[in-house]
Formats: sequence, C-alpha cells, structure tokens
Amino acid sequence: MTGQGIAFAVLAAITLISALLVVTIKNIVRSALFLALSFVGVAGLYVLLNAEFLAAVQVLIYVGAITVLILFAIMLTQQIMSARIRQTTEWFWAAIPTTLAMLAVLMIKFALPPYPAHKTLDALPANTTMPLAEALLKPYLLPFELASVILLAALIGAIVIAKEEKHDAAD
Repeated sequence: MTGQGIAFAVLAAITLISALLVVTIKNIVRSALFLALSFVGVAGLYVLLNAEFLAAVQVLIYVGAITVLILFAIMLTQQIMSARIRQTTEWFWAAIPTTLAMLAVLMIKFALPPYPAHKTLDALPANTTMPLAEALLKPYLLPFELASVILLAALIGAIVIAKEEKHDAAD
C-alpha cells in the first residue's frame, strides 16, 4: 500500500468514526467537537485530491466558523445545558433502514460498470487557487467584507442578549 493509500485510510477512518460519534454520543458539546474533527478529516481528504483551496475553505469555514457558531449556540442556550432536558438518541432504530437502503444503493452503484471515460479531457492547470481566489474576491470584495461585519455584529448582539437574559433570570 502506498503512502497516499495509508493517508486516505487514516483520514477516512477519522472522518467516519467521528461522524458516527456525532450522531451516537449523548453529550451535545462533545458531539459538536466530533463534528469539527469530521470536518478536519474531510479537509484532509481534499488535500489528498490536490484541492488545497477547498481544504483551506473547509478548515476556515466549517471547522472555524460553523463549529464555533454551533458551540456558541449550545453555550448560549441555557435549556440545552440544563439537566432537565434529556439528550438521548431515542430514534436511533429508525436510522437502520435508511442506512441499509443507502448501503444497497452504493453496492449497486459499485457493481455496475463505470461510465466510459471521455478521451478529450484537458489536463487541469497546475495552480487553480489564484484564479479562483481572484474570481471570488476581486469583484465581490466589498460584499464579502460587509457580510463579515454583519456577522460580527450579529454575534456581539447575541452575546449581549444572552447576557441580559442571564441577568434577568438571576433577578
């Protein structure tokens, strides 16, 4: 087995095991942390596919922003962290038929002959990151920056509202 094959096996195992733990673990905070680990595994798979830009976006947006947003939502919601709400997976049995159906579809897909390859495929350029970044950020730099400022304002507003609710509940 080559080094790339070993790296793929390790990253696939990390991604799948952490995704399984996301849906089976009872503690919602730990579930969110395993979701971040699953996102990191997917970013590693992007690196193996020579899609460095997608890997960087995966880490920045999903591991950084989305996971932090989920953790903020969990921490700012008092009811989720209270002992009154049960955090169980009572519908775990309902996932079994869906999983078996998806497994059957995948097995049928891999049993069928592959699609014929097109002989006229051009080779990809060596570096696609810079043209992609220029296409995304040059014409849309102002809206991109405005969206980040609006999201920052929303985050500060959520913290202020949660702090006010905490003080009101203490009174």
